[in-house]
Amino acid sequence: MITVEIYSDVVCPWCYIGKRRWEKALAALVMTNGEEVLEQIQVAYRPYQLDPTAPTEPSPVIAVYAKKFGGADRAAEIIATVTQAAKDEGLDFRMDIAQRANTQSSHRLLEFALHSQLPDGQSILKERLLHAYFSEGLDIGDSATLMTLAAEVGFDSEVVGSFLQSDGGVEQLQGDLQGAAEIGVTAVPTFVFNGEFAVPGAQDPEVFVRVLTKLLAAQA
Repeated sequence: MITVEIYSDVVCPWCYIGKRRWEKALAALVMTNGEEVLEQIQVAYRPYQLDPTAPTEPSPVIAVYAKKFGGADRAAEIIATVTQAAKDEGLDFRMDIAQRANTQSSHRLLEFALHSQLPDGQSILKERLLHAYFSEGLDIGDSATLMTLAAEVGFDSEVVGSFLQSDGGVEQLQGDLQGAAEIGVTAVPTFVFNGEFAVPGAQDPEVFVRVLTKLLAAQA
């Protein structure tokens, strides 16, 4: 079994782009090796916060980028670059309406989804949260919004609501974030294979295919 831990944040544009490229790599492997190859690859999304001090109240991403990157012009350049990269992967970024929010609750919910009985529940929820943030301008830090989004992909909204209202997953999240720092994750996305080596960045699908093909051959 090949384990792949994908460290990412829900408000990271390259994480969404990297997710789509990773999925293209898996699709390419299936074309070559058949559907059964997916049974040999176990994927889990791990948390990383680009801004753990982000307020719980949402704010326009454009304004946040302008403050972070030294002005509106530079922010516009960065947004244009990631929007085009996203478009190349079939994603429709609407950074003009995106609302930056603290991602702690989203990460707690994603860990909850990882241990749920819903098949591929974590990956499905991850996709829904990313789309909500980058394409719909929704506040993915808001518990009511998270309940709605989780229900849309098959989770019980009342169970999700109770979980979010509790302190469930808070200690786990802090431990995971500390663990990411201890293994040297300083940027996302970062893909860690078998807990042994990392591939940083939203690499082209061919890179992931080469890595997975080598690992599959090694365990054959």
